[in-house]
Amino acid sequence: MLTIIVRAILIYILVLFVFRLMGKRQIGQMQPFELVLTLIIADLATIPMAESSVPVLHGVIPLLTLVVVHYFLTLISKNSVKFGNFISGKPVIVINPKGIDEKALHSLNITVDDLFEAIRGAGYFNLEEVQYAIMETNGTVNVLPKAEFSPVVNKDLKLKIEETSIPVTLVSEGKLMKNNINLAGVDLPFIEKFMKKAGIDKISKVLVLTLNKSGIVYIQEKNKEFKTFENVEV
Repeated sequence: MLTIIVRAILIYILVLFVFRLMGKRQIGQMQPFELVLTLIIADLATIPMAESSVPVLHGVIPLLTLVVVHYFLTLISKNSVKFGNFISGKPVIVINPKGIDEKALHSLNITVDDLFEAIRGAGYFNLEEVQYAIMETNGTVNVLPKAEFSPVVNKDLKLKIEETSIPVTLVSEGKLMKNNINLAGVDLPFIEKFMKKAGIDKISKVLVLTLNKSGIVYIQEKNKEFKTFENVEV
């Protein structure tokens, strides 16, 4: 039993290492060759984990081999457009100003219903709103709407706004984030002041507390609704 547990842990660590090398893409963002490698890796990993009679090396060596294969395929794809198009394909325009491109649908082996589902996922429910729709190599569909259906942005309204910034997390799940506190230029009394405003008496009860560039504090107690405090002098 102990042997099986140790083997499972070793294979798990190795597979985790392999996927870290492959990057942080989700399944839906993978290129075809990456998805194939993922399926093979999953299958190879189960053999030495489940079969104690199979040497661990019989699972480790194929996994490491696939890592090398993935590295070289990625490297060659970056340096050769033709090779990249061969193993990953290339984006295909499925909707143009004239309407749906039937030949493109046939080449991709998808139906009109599939296309409708994809553009609905992009937030468009009417074909007349779409100028172009492109099927990417990972299977997702990106939509360029017609000018009259494009979302209005602040630039269009000529609004004067401040640049957005990423809030700094000062407390996370009841724990002080000391590095972030120093980065934000605040201290513990600053945090306690806003805990008091939110009616929280202990840091351990704070689910999250953040501070953004505009001086807005977002604080939420565990199992409670969040609160924000504006116009904060930092």
